[in-house]
Amino acid sequence: MPGFLLHVGAQVLCSHVGQAQPTVPNPRVTVSGQPTVAVTSPYMVAGCTLPPPPAANGPCVTAQFVTAATRITSNGQPLLLLDSQAICAPTGTPLLIVMTQPRVTGM
Repeated sequence: MPGFLLHVGAQVLCSHVGQAQPTVPNPRVTVSGQPTVAVTSPYMVAGCTLPPPPAANGPCVTAQFVTAATRITSNGQPLLLLDSQAICAPTGTPLLIVMTQPRVTGM
């Protein structure tokens, strides 16, 4: 099933409401005037509310996507989609893609 392509302006949160942003946008392919993001780009998380040890294993600091498009690539790397999955470090919790552009889809 197709999903919308993720772009730099997408709203991406950690499970504890921290804002996540890609560190390496893909300027070669743009949607809604903004660069897309490839699966290899790490995300930085800011504002995670999970307490640090010993109370919990937080806060979320970085995240890495582990799934991406199977048919759309740029520079040989799969692009991220609305349904792509990521894991935060050091917590092991997922990123939540809350909003992205609604015009370009991929598989």
